[in-house]
Order: sequence, then structure tokens, then C-alpha cells
Amino acid sequence: MPKTIYDLDLDRNPANHQPLTPLTFLERAAAVFPERVAIVHGGLSRTYADFYARARRLASSLARLGVRRGDTVSVMLANTPAMLEAHYGVPMTGGVLNALNTRLDAGVLGFTLDHAETKVLIVDREFAPVMKSALARAKASPFVIDYRDPEYAGPGEGIGDIDYEDFISAGDPGFAWPMPQDEWDAISLNYTSGTTGDPKGVVFHHRGAYLLATGNILTGDMVRHPVYLWTLPMFHCNGWCFPWSLSIAAGTHVCLRQVRAARIYELMAKHGVTHMCGAPIVMSTILNA
Repeated sequence: MPKTIYDLDLDRNPANHQPLTPLTFLERAAAVFPERVAIVHGGLSRTYADFYARARRLASSLARLGVRRGDTVSVMLANTPAMLEAHYGVPMTGGVLNALNTRLDAGVLGFTLDHAETKVLIVDREFAPVMKSALARAKASPFVIDYRDPEYAGPGEGIGDIDYEDFISAGDPGFAWPMPQDEWDAISLNYTSGTTGDPKGVVFHHRGAYLLATGNILTGDMVRHPVYLWTLPMFHCNGWCFPWSLSIAAGTHVCLRQVRAARIYELMAKHGVTHMCGAPIVMSTILNA
């Protein structure tokens, strides 16, 4: 391609170019709205300053464990604060987040751990039995972290090497996370399900996540400080990128472990929910309650 006058002395450089990444959304929200409530989960409430610090603690601890650019961190979590923290903390190391479908069986999950070459696995104790079986089937031998959600009162054993809170408490809240080397670097790895054969891996890059997260704000008419109820599983295409979208508008995440109509109505009234997403069956459940 022939050069024009606009190609002379106008090369890309740090002064005029920065890779697009949704990680900057949380960085900005914490700087501009540090005391704004970012996450609500049962009786727990965390500000954007808290959210950012905990994500950086997670990143710091993962980096200390050896997680680097291109390493996969898989999570088997419900819609909890830890899942939101993972959407930022994992890619802050250069690592790639793999949110596992909590409805799959041990055979499929074991295959996924191997295919993703999982280095670290974070497991909610509700899903400990199926993940214990999946790990027994898999060739991968990741470092396992147990997550104990205080809002979960059911059975479940610890199968990990350390508890999540202990793991991140050793991290640095001021961790200087690196920008991606390229905006096409992978930020997440998701898998198909319900199809023939083994699940197929689908990679999101930082640029794509940034653009879709921004598009959600525009198409969803999400003005400043929306309140978003998590009726959509975050393992589903990274919750359609809304874990990153909310930070753009300094909105509030209202976590929800299970889709139950009574609980949804309760949270709507209590927190003034403005937005939510879900499959048609979710909306039908709410309407027919």
C-alpha cells in the first residue's frame, strides 16, 4: 500500500496509543467513584475502592503463584463477588479466565480442564463434589482454591489447597498490573455445550470484551449508576460482558446464586433494580410467580 503524508512521523507509540481492555473500566470507577457501592450480596456491600483492591489482591496472589500471560485460570462459581473479582483479577495477570458451566457433568468438566490447560481452579463448595470427580478424571493438576460463600448454607466439602479469602488476603491491594501487550490478547475462554461431540473453546480478546461491554451500556440505555440484578449466569459468555459493563457507569452488581422468583422480587424492591438479563424461561418464571 503506498504511503501518504499521514503515514509520515505518525507511527503508533505510547503517547498516542493504548490497547483497549475492560480492566481500565474498574480502574477508573475506583478512582472517580471510590465510595460508590459496586457489589451487593446478601448482607455484604462493597465499594468500588474495595472491589478494585480485592481484584488487585487476587491478581497479585495469582502472579505470585506463577500465573502469567496466556495461563488459564478456571472458576466453578455461582454469581458471587468472587466471580466478579475473577473477571478483573485473572486478566490483570495476563491470564485467561475460564468460567465453567455449573450445570455440566464431571466428564465434560474434566475434558474442559485438560483442553484449557488449567493452571489454577477456584471452586465454590456447592460444586465441590462434581469438581472433585472432574479432577479425578482429568490429566490436568491445577492449584485448587476453595471459595466459601456465606450466602450458601448447603453441603459441600473443601477440596482445595487454600481458602479463597486466605489466598487473596496475602495479595497486594496496590498490585501494579500490566496492560495487555496487545488488545488482541485473550481475556477469557468459554466453551460450547449442548452440542454433539466435545465442547468447543471460544476465545474473547481484550478489545472485543471492551467493545461489547461498552455496547451494552448504549443498547441497554444504562445511564450513570444502574443497578443490575444477576439473573443471567456469569459463566454464560462472561455474563454477556456485563461484569465489565457495570464499571463503565459505576453501577451496582446485585448478586444472585439461584433464579427464584420470590428472591428476585425481594431484591428488586430492596435495591431498586434497573436492569437484568436472562433467557425467556427466566422472564416466564418471574411473570408466572
